[in-house]
Amino acid sequence: MCASHMIVMTESQRRNTCPICCKPVAAEFRPFCSRRCADVDLNRWLSGVYAVPVTEDEAEDERREDERQDDGSPETS
Repeated sequence: MCASHMIVMTESQRRNTCPICCKPVAAEFRPFCSRRCADVDLNRWLSGVYAVPVTEDEAEDERREDERQDDGSPETS
């Protein structure tokens, strides 16, 4: 899908179009068409629009708490 128009595309079409504006990709800015679209994408990552979902299990939480206690750092709740 193209983000700006929500158009359903085939895999080969997707590789040849900018994910921001759906224009043809420029080799210099691949996978984007321009520096502007690359910057728009970077801004979305930095501002938290894009996020990778994370689920921490209880064992991981307990391990982190144990490490904090071992090094004398105060616990944050």
